[in-house]
Amino acid sequence: MECGSSSSKEGEQNVCVQIIDQVSVQRKLSSEWGSTVFDPQRETPESMEGGDSSSRDTSSAPEKKLTLFALRLAILEKSASGLGTLGFIWATVVLLGGFAITLDKKDFWFITTILLIEGARIFSRSHELEWQHQATWSLADAGRFSFRALKSSSNFLIRTLRQIFRLHSTAQESHHARRAVSRNLVSHNSDQRKWLTTEVPLLPFVGWIFLSKNISRLLYWLQLVSASACVCLSLMRLIQQDYGEISKGDSDKRNRKSALNIFYSLALAEALLFLMERAYWEWKISYCKLLEKVTKDCCFGSSGLVTVKRFFYDAYSRCVNGSIFDGLKMDLVSFAAELLGSGSFDEQLTGVRLLRKFVNNDRFADDTLRKIGTSIPVIERLLEILNWQKPQEEEIRKSAAEILSKLAGKNQNALRVAGIPGAMESISSLLYTGRSSNPAVDEVCQKNVVVDHVHYEFSAFNLLGLLILKKLARDLDNCEKIGSTRGLLPKIIDFTRAGERLLRDNHATVSQIKTVKRSLQLVKMLVSTSGTTGNILRRNISEIVFTISNIREILQYGENYITLQILGIEILTCLALEEGAKEMIGRTGGVLRELTRIFFKQGLPETQNPVKMAAGEALAMLTLESQKNCDQILRLGMLDKLIEALDDPSLGTNSARIVRNLCAYSGSHCFHKLKGVSAAAPTVLKAIMSEENKLQEIAIGLTAQILIFTSSYEPESQFQISGISETELAAKLVQILKKYQYPSTKLPRIRRFSIELAIWMMKTNKKMIPLFRELGIERELESVAETTSELECFNAFSGNVGLSRNTTTVHSLVDSALELLANA
Repeated sequence: MECGSSSSKEGEQNVCVQIIDQVSVQRKLSSEWGSTVFDPQRETPESMEGGDSSSRDTSSAPEKKLTLFALRLAILEKSASGLGTLGFIWATVVLLGGFAITLDKKDFWFITTILLIEGARIFSRSHELEWQHQATWSLADAGRFSFRALKSSSNFLIRTLRQIFRLHSTAQESHHARRAVSRNLVSHNSDQRKWLTTEVPLLPFVGWIFLSKNISRLLYWLQLVSASACVCLSLMRLIQQDYGEISKGDSDKRNRKSALNIFYSLALAEALLFLMERAYWEWKISYCKLLEKVTKDCCFGSSGLVTVKRFFYDAYSRCVNGSIFDGLKMDLVSFAAELLGSGSFDEQLTGVRLLRKFVNNDRFADDTLRKIGTSIPVIERLLEILNWQKPQEEEIRKSAAEILSKLAGKNQNALRVAGIPGAMESISSLLYTGRSSNPAVDEVCQKNVVVDHVHYEFSAFNLLGLLILKKLARDLDNCEKIGSTRGLLPKIIDFTRAGERLLRDNHATVSQIKTVKRSLQLVKMLVSTSGTTGNILRRNISEIVFTISNIREILQYGENYITLQILGIEILTCLALEEGAKEMIGRTGGVLRELTRIFFKQGLPETQNPVKMAAGEALAMLTLESQKNCDQILRLGMLDKLIEALDDPSLGTNSARIVRNLCAYSGSHCFHKLKGVSAAAPTVLKAIMSEENKLQEIAIGLTAQILIFTSSYEPESQFQISGISETELAAKLVQILKKYQYPSTKLPRIRRFSIELAIWMMKTNKKMIPLFRELGIERELESVAETTSELECFNAFSGNVGLSRNTTTVHSLVDSALELLANA
């Protein structure tokens, strides 16, 4: 966990790293159970970010209030439209078409006026939604355009003044500056191949009158006036009932009164339904503030009101133009996805903002990620956006990267993202730093770069790209794709470069340290991959010439960043699983020296014990089956310190491993340097008798190596020095075999080491054979032979895959021991 810890003279806080995280917990357990490299680990699914959806708020989505409101409005609207259609048919067929001549002049004009009014209302109604719908974009476009123009204009004025007062500047530089500003002013619109609604010149010089907002308001009031006039006219005629006198012999006029009452009633009902719809609309929108409440419930802020309006108009349009239930099928997530796929820049921006807000909201994140994750076109669109490089598209690109980082946190979604062709290449584009390997080239590029690129947030994109890859790397297949993507591994390794200047700089930014940390975490995940994929990745990463040297710099100068040192050391440990990489690390100058320095560093607080334990684990892995690395450790004169560290609770296990490797794998020319190892015998013999678990296991293995090594030049028995008799040790070994009747994943080598030590004791002292037989070792050996497995045949593991196989199997050791017992 990164935090500010100390202040510089200027008052700025330095960046430090605390070890209050899961690493410290895991390392604390390792003192009892050992490290993951030397013990097999069961492959269990990684816990993905986002948590359990069952624990999340499952309340209704806020937009359901809008879709239900749109449904009710559509019912009123379609009912009014149905009555209007019936009234129109009645008027044209029955009244005007059937007996227009028999109508009084007054009713004729009333009916004609009502039909014209209703026709105007229906026409304005059919177009009002279109203009209201467009107004939500026109206002946003106009606002953004005005602000952008104002900002660009102010920048232009400032640059102009600077050019005037900067006498030493050349005319050519001034010309380039003005051209750059001009490009900024038109950069957004010049890229568009279609008209924006804010730019369409409907009429010259009076374009503001024809703004979508003004036209929709005009149509709105036209409908209200038309409906009110229709109510007044219809109600007036229904009250007056003066439809003219009907003579007795005039059969053409006998149904006129009923026909007119029906028409006026239909017209009145239609207008009242429409006014009822408008009243309901105003009640919910203006008084109850439904749109504002939904915006607030969605946590969109004031800027999201325009988007919510657009969504509502879309839902209402679908209910009116199609089935009244079409709007119920809409939701803000699918709406945002549709906008994201649009060809309009502003619609794309709105859509990606909606999705970003939803995935960052704990209430809506799970449902949103589920919907996006099951839509391959949406994922493809997000990946496509990652390749956009224009400055004005920076927010869209950054939001898309943030959404993908959330999406990759779910296992199934991560598989879908990585499964899309070109996905890794698109993610790799986020790792562009804006600099080349040649500083001179960087300087020239910076002088000629467009003004908007100066503030392009490359570091933010780098962090997001590393985060996406880190989440994808939880899956083995994705690790393989990362490794096979051309040029991706060198980019990742490049971010692990810290150096003395950064690590010891009191003003290093959190972003810089976080980038190094995240890249190290990603590399660690890749090199710790199991199986054939892991072998290939470790080989490819170790072959990149900067990998080990970058980690060496972190070990040398990163004492203020313990987490970075732990990650770097763990990477070395995993790389050492490859024989070639192990030798490469050993011959890289200063790496083994830095590891031993960290391992034996004194005066550190307990919170820094994890880095010491990580260094010990790395040394143990590097000396395993490596004569050159063992010889180099002895040349550094570390044997005495290793023996002293056997009594240290936090360092004893790894110290014992290293000493055992030195005894087992050092060359014959180092024989004289190992004579002092006999001093460790009393300590490890006591550990066998008193300790349990991991320390006991490695003590047994080390004891066998020490006794084999010292018996050739020290006739004096190590048992006499330690005060422990061979009989007590033999009894303890048999007891251990009885205790571990089956192979243990926590202690995979304890039975092997016990049998090896028992064989050595029987070979060097024939008197021990009857004692072992009396203790019942034959029965225990037969039990071991029946239960042995491949788990006990390896010195190291990558996950649940065994590495560094022993040349002698446990079964062969059992046969050798039984043969000794039988021959005696």
